[in-house]
Amino acid sequence: MKLGCSFATSLETPEHIRIAEELGYERALCYDSPALYPDVWMILNRAAELTDRIVLGPGVLVPSLRHPMVTASAITTLVHTAGQDRVLVGVGSGFTGRLAMGRPPVPWVQVQHYTEVVRALLRGEQVEWEGALMQLIQPDERFGPALPITVGWGVAGEGPKGTRVARELGAELFRITAPEPGFAAQMMMVIGTVLDEGEDPGSERVIDAAGHGAGLFLHWAVEHGVIDELLGEQGHVWAAAYDHIPENVRHIALHDRHVVGVNDVDRPFVTGDVMTAAGLALTRDRWRDRFAELEKAGCDWVHFQPAGSDVPRELEAFAAAYHR
Repeated sequence: MKLGCSFATSLETPEHIRIAEELGYERALCYDSPALYPDVWMILNRAAELTDRIVLGPGVLVPSLRHPMVTASAITTLVHTAGQDRVLVGVGSGFTGRLAMGRPPVPWVQVQHYTEVVRALLRGEQVEWEGALMQLIQPDERFGPALPITVGWGVAGEGPKGTRVARELGAELFRITAPEPGFAAQMMMVIGTVLDEGEDPGSERVIDAAGHGAGLFLHWAVEHGVIDELLGEQGHVWAAAYDHIPENVRHIALHDRHVVGVNDVDRPFVTGDVMTAAGLALTRDRWRDRFAELEKAGCDWVHFQPAGSDVPRELEAFAAAYHR
């Protein structure tokens, strides 16, 4: 099992990716959620300029956010800077990228079609979109690398539809819940922090670094109607803390500081007990146990998503636990 990292994309992410490469991380993916984060392609291209080896890409794109021609052109630009072997493009139906704007996930049939169209454009083919033919026609190497372009692909699919699309596209499967038994190639994204010796799981440092993981569980459960399955009665109490916010803007409040930090509504519920129960605050040895469990379950990559006020510390501590 190999080591990668994933970022809630910030203006500091290029430097954090440079540090990650030095620490031995082999891949870095950046979330694409324009309501919360800067443009993912600009950040990735800057990261490519600062690094030499680490594989880069969006993790993941949401089809409704960009025309397929715009995405294909962005990929060619990143390939020019990093090279084909250093680009991995993740796609998905949309979590924060859609829900933070008050829209539901994109149907999986559209995700698959969009991906197939972008791939065809990168092969230099003419493809039909919205009733008209289009093609990448960058004149020469001054405008983009020569076609065809072949890059890696991943699909963020938690349920059977997303898993099927990943399989049909021959893509790597990206997961945040649990590995899919028997899938050919898959990555698990994990959130948390490595505890210092004797550190309190409810300390301010721990909450700052990994409390966003607890909020992620709540936000996911609310948006997908699975509070009972994930959080039980306490989840309903937590979700009710948002009831005073008008429904037409509640999604904005719910995604405030999503996978970046703990917002004011969530903070009273993010305790040391919650952090421990959710597996977000673990010692080095417990992280090593977690790695062994993931590898046994068929995971090929583990991607760590650092956060908080000291991302370099989080990257270094996690890499040390992994390589120990």
